[in-house]
Amino acid sequence: MDFSDILASSIHDIKNSLGSILNSLDELIVNPENHIADLHQASLLQHQAQRANSNLIQLLTLYRLGNQQLAVRIAEHNLEDFLDEAIANNLAICEAMDIRLSHVCDPALMGYFDADLIRSLLDSTIGNAHRYARGEIRLSADEEEGYLVIRVEDDGAGFPDSLSGMLEKMTAQPLDAQSSGRTRLGLYFATCIAELHENADKRGRIRLKNGHSLPGGCFELWLP
Repeated sequence: MDFSDILASSIHDIKNSLGSILNSLDELIVNPENHIADLHQASLLQHQAQRANSNLIQLLTLYRLGNQQLAVRIAEHNLEDFLDEAIANNLAICEAMDIRLSHVCDPALMGYFDADLIRSLLDSTIGNAHRYARGEIRLSADEEEGYLVIRVEDDGAGFPDSLSGMLEKMTAQPLDAQSSGRTRLGLYFATCIAELHENADKRGRIRLKNGHSLPGGCFELWLP
């Protein structure tokens, strides 16, 4: 067993421990019999634990992808049901942070993708939007130009102009440190997951922009 295998095993153990912590926090926060002195602080702790857990999931996924151990399971899914599930997974924290979380989608819209991978990507993207939203996060899905487009928007200040230009370099330089000091792991993860989805000559991609239906940042996932 080489160091990368040991590291991956350790990350998996830490992820499981964080999962237990998150389950306990959920029970503490939602149980009316528990009198927490500062519910907002407890929710922030829950949010940070979820962010750490999402990062560990991303690292494990990228490790498996790099070692050709990642099985991609493409199946047909109803988008309204899928977005309902994403909202249910993130609603408690959004409510505790006074952020409205909603979705807009045609009830009949269907798409083909790996549900586990896209669910992980959405949870990570929603978690990132918490940091910038003033009071609203909106999910949506639609068909455009022969692609299924899933969006996560917020009503914050939006992405800096320099960020969208990074996407072309993301695959070649995933961990290249920028002036902000961030590794952009989340964007690299999203790019890799999107590109695992192919259909004929089309390949999945991501896009960042500002001011779609809300005034802030808009993360777009384009799946063929």
